[in-house]
Amino acid sequence: MKKYKVITCVGTRPNFIKVTQLEKYFSLCGISHKIVHTGQHYDAKMSDVFFEELGIKTPDVYFKLTPTSQVGIISQIMLQMEAYFLKESPDLVLVPGDVNSSMACAVVASRLGIPVGHIESGLRSYDKTMPEEVNRIIIDDISDLFFVTEPSGVDNLIKEGKDPKKINYVGNTMIDSLVAFLPEIEQSKIGDEHGLSSDDFVLATFHRPHNVDNEANLSVIVDLLNSVSKEKKVVFPIHPRTRKKLEEFSLAKKLSSDVLLVPPLGYFDFIYLIKNSSVCVTDSGGIQEETTYLQTPCLTVRPNTERPITITKGTNTLVELDIDQIMPYIKEIIRGEYKKGEIPELWDGKASERIVKEISSYLEE
Repeated sequence: MKKYKVITCVGTRPNFIKVTQLEKYFSLCGISHKIVHTGQHYDAKMSDVFFEELGIKTPDVYFKLTPTSQVGIISQIMLQMEAYFLKESPDLVLVPGDVNSSMACAVVASRLGIPVGHIESGLRSYDKTMPEEVNRIIIDDISDLFFVTEPSGVDNLIKEGKDPKKINYVGNTMIDSLVAFLPEIEQSKIGDEHGLSSDDFVLATFHRPHNVDNEANLSVIVDLLNSVSKEKKVVFPIHPRTRKKLEEFSLAKKLSSDVLLVPPLGYFDFIYLIKNSSVCVTDSGGIQEETTYLQTPCLTVRPNTERPITITKGTNTLVELDIDQIMPYIKEIIRGEYKKGEIPELWDGKASERIVKEISSYLEE
């Protein structure tokens, strides 16, 4: 019997979290599994610490990229990935999410005639000003297997004419990691280190260019965090991009002393903060899912979301970057009057197992 080879391509912190449970299931199926780290997140605090903490096997290859524009990074990944795929001849390439690394790897695989599997397939914000939305559409247009986290993904793919036989509603691999590591998460000392009691603080994250690269918007975020800190202490794990912009616009000094700036955190510490906060105020994608599973209220400061189930079933609400709109929600949450969420179907820690089972069947066929 042929031994099949699958290559999983990762390059950013959110996508490392989505692949932690795949290796053991590929091993059980006798499928050779290699991991390529594209180097898109090259900061050790945003990358290496995650591999160490989450026990992901060391990447089989780690690309070195020269800092440049987004297009420059994508082109470097493509050239190095082409050489690697030609050398390895994989039977399938697996890409998670919607980042530039995933799109670049999927395009190269497709050009070389290698089947592509897409984790988190079918998510749509219908906002093409977001690079991630363009990436999602491109990846799904050239994928051979679609692994879907929520019903909207299935609906979107069918509307786009994808073969229903190739659409697999498997659940959420990000939740797989959360379930697997919950004992370690609960042992985190980050709360003790900063004197944080459960439900006694608000967790904030902002990193999207629309919010942090625009001086006027970042100024509103500073004012918002200061307003929230009058109700509860704010913990703000600060993305390198956001820190740079706060300094560049001379806004860091305007933050209240009740806004606690902390550096980028490891996975266990960060999820501990999500689990124990009163509310998360964020512009992230993945945090909408993690808060929904942990049933922590979430206010997502964006005009749209590609994860609508976090609103319809979960604990998430979309809000504009407007203090007068956000503060009433904060007060409602503190009073205990905010909606109660449900955990979506198949967000049970077994999505990775389902994905590997589908891949195994596909390769055998």
